Amino acid sequence: MSAGSLSGVEALRSHWPEYLIEAWALGTFMISAGVFATLLEYPNSPLHRVLTDPGLRRVLAGVAMGLTAIAIIYSPWGKRSGAHMNPAVTLSFLSLGKVRGWDAAYFIAAQFAGGTIGVLLVLALFGSTFSAPPVSYAVTVPGPAGVPAAFAAELGISAALMFTILLVSGSARTAPFTGLVAGGLVATYISLEAPLSGMSMNPARTFASAAPGLMWQDMWIYFTAPTAGMVGAAQLYRLARCPLACAKLIHPSNVRCIHCGAGPSAPQAGTGSRSAAFRSGSGSAIGFLLLCLFSAAVTPSGAHPSCAAVASLRETPTATRT
Repeated sequence: MSAGSLSGVEALRSHWPEYLIEAWALGTFMISAGVFATLLEYPNSPLHRVLTDPGLRRVLAGVAMGLTAIAIIYSPWGKRSGAHMNPAVTLSFLSLGKVRGWDAAYFIAAQFAGGTIGVLLVLALFGSTFSAPPVSYAVTVPGPAGVPAAFAAELGISAALMFTILLVSGSARTAPFTGLVAGGLVATYISLEAPLSGMSMNPARTFASAAPGLMWQDMWIYFTAPTAGMVGAAQLYRLARCPLACAKLIHPSNVRCIHCGAGPSAPQAGTGSRSAAFRSGSGSAIGFLLLCLFSAAVTPSGAHPSCAAVASLRETPTATRT
């Protein structure tokens, strides 16, 4: 049976590694977002005390998240699924005919689940230090300029990101740099646009931060504006008749692609090839990170020098709400 005629069950049976990777990708991104938000914005954090300029802290957060996105996109697992990490990205490629319906549905479900799990892991690590203001689960809400400005900003940055991704990935000469460009835009947007909307561009990212604390304020903005911006940019790109590549941000020839069928043939369930993919260097790196965070959470500060800053934050009393 051709990949285009797979049923929902058959797609899940054949493509579940890519679906799990999408959950892992946004979950990892949200862990990074939560950790850096806490380190930079919690009032008793040593970094917050040293970096008194909120603009500088925002730039550093942008650099951290841009580098996180780049690391995920270029990781072995990111190259496997395409590293969408974002329902609006997946829907944009679906609108271009580059992603099949069932794959898009499972990708989006995995992104919402993975992002939420990532936030819950940070909550388990930091507790009220992460959940209470001013960190507030790293939630995205409109800034002082209000709802119209937040909507317009999310619409604009989402459209610009998607159009740029399609433009860069559509050329064989520039395609290898797609992840770098995407990460650079994430860093730039957090640095400059975050005061307007919190800089989401991602319905699953906003949902993940909002769900644990039931912070549904203006949620509609972050579902509609990024999706409309990205899908609209994708259709504009199609109308411009520019070269259109696959739905992967990075497309190595030696890794299977469930979207265009390129790369090695998809192995059968339970084969050694699939198991090997999940023992990649990416998995080892993330496993080390989670081990470090877990160690900081359960051991006294100073027991693990590499995690001392994380442990010290957990032991510091929460600041009084204002």
